[in-house]
Amino acid sequence: MLKLLFLFLMGSGLPVAIAMAGSSLIYILVSGDMPGFAVVHRMIGGIDSFPLLAVPFFILAGNLMNNAGITNRIYNFALALVGWLKGGLGHVNVVGSVIFAGMSGTAIADAAGLGTIEIKAMKDHGYDTEFAVGVTAASATLGPIIPPSLPFVIYAMMANVSVGALFLAGILPGVLMCLLMMVTVAWFAHKNNWGGDIRFEWPRVIKALAETLVVVVWPLAVWALITKAGTQPQLTVALALVALFSADKFFGFQAVLPIMTPVLLIGGMTTGLFTPTEGAIAACAWAMVLGLAWYRTLSWKMFVKVCLDTVETTATVMFIVAAASIFGWMLTATGVTAALAQWVLGFTQEAWVFLLLANVLMLFVGCFLEPTAAITILVPLLLPIARQLGVDPVHFGLVMVLNLMIGLLHPPMGMVLFVLARVAKLSLERTTMAILPWLVPLLISLIVLTYVPAIGLWLPRTMGM
Repeated sequence: MLKLLFLFLMGSGLPVAIAMAGSSLIYILVSGDMPGFAVVHRMIGGIDSFPLLAVPFFILAGNLMNNAGITNRIYNFALALVGWLKGGLGHVNVVGSVIFAGMSGTAIADAAGLGTIEIKAMKDHGYDTEFAVGVTAASATLGPIIPPSLPFVIYAMMANVSVGALFLAGILPGVLMCLLMMVTVAWFAHKNNWGGDIRFEWPRVIKALAETLVVVVWPLAVWALITKAGTQPQLTVALALVALFSADKFFGFQAVLPIMTPVLLIGGMTTGLFTPTEGAIAACAWAMVLGLAWYRTLSWKMFVKVCLDTVETTATVMFIVAAASIFGWMLTATGVTAALAQWVLGFTQEAWVFLLLANVLMLFVGCFLEPTAAITILVPLLLPIARQLGVDPVHFGLVMVLNLMIGLLHPPMGMVLFVLARVAKLSLERTTMAILPWLVPLLISLIVLTYVPAIGLWLPRTMGM
């Protein structure tokens, strides 16, 4: 009855959060097994979680970066690094999304932030609008895979796993997805005989490579000083940051400081400087330093608007989590989760078969539900089965989030699809057709990451998380 009520309310056009909370309340009132205030009690209990404190701060950090003019710096850096390759702006699109993913944490912010710049630039350089939209949509899925990631935080709270482990687990899969997308761009460039979009100039490329080298060497040097030399972490990081800002000023780097956002976040968590929740606050502080003090591209008036937008987005996310909490609890109380587990385990005892079925289900659900709601519904249903079959919960979280990100590219509820259709001024039909070829690298990534868990788990295990 609970499932039928939920499907009926969803079919009537109600938002998914209201459908979940409403169906639970109606079921409780009709059954008479417990008082109605249990709904409110469970909803409050669902958001009374310390890890969830990271949600508003990650949203704020992404909004600050998105509104502080950082996107232009990222685009210019990616252009200097790979714009001279064949199909140059396609590669720039992918590399720019990898960098921006380390700040926004959501696919929609990536598509709306960099997408506006990238699609216009590609159209101005003669690329088909459909190709520009397709590569932008595919690269936007990197946002929640490369840390920080809002869906990972929600999953970690629901599954009771480490946020830091999930963040580390997303790095190598993000690199794999980036490489497959760049291979796809190269195939399109070869097929259409495209050249580069800027001239190959050694000074420009060397400067971009120098920035990349700084991003790689700086955290390794700090790590070595703290772990090998035994220096004080706080003092070492403070002096290293002074050196980093000095180098940025002296050499006129484009994007070193913005790229350092995920580096500082992961480094701080692995060295024990702060928890994931404190890391979200640190990301906000870093974004404010860059926007208000260093680049001075963020005014106080804009800062207030960003804060108000963050409050609105946070309220929406928290209400979905609260509604899904009572719905998930009711699914467990009415025996739905146990019955599903019994059916699946009766059907197969093989982990690979379960993962195949789970992927199909999550891809389907991702086309209809917003990722936060989908995670909060699917975790109580699928994770217990995954644990019984020996599937690592961190690996399963990575697979779940990637499935749901692919779902954002599909009608009827794909938000990235809607955003890019509006940005590119294309119909939903043409936008959908433009995205279809890019499902190939995404589905290849999904298959590889599903059945080669070591790609995602190597870094967390190496770091002891």
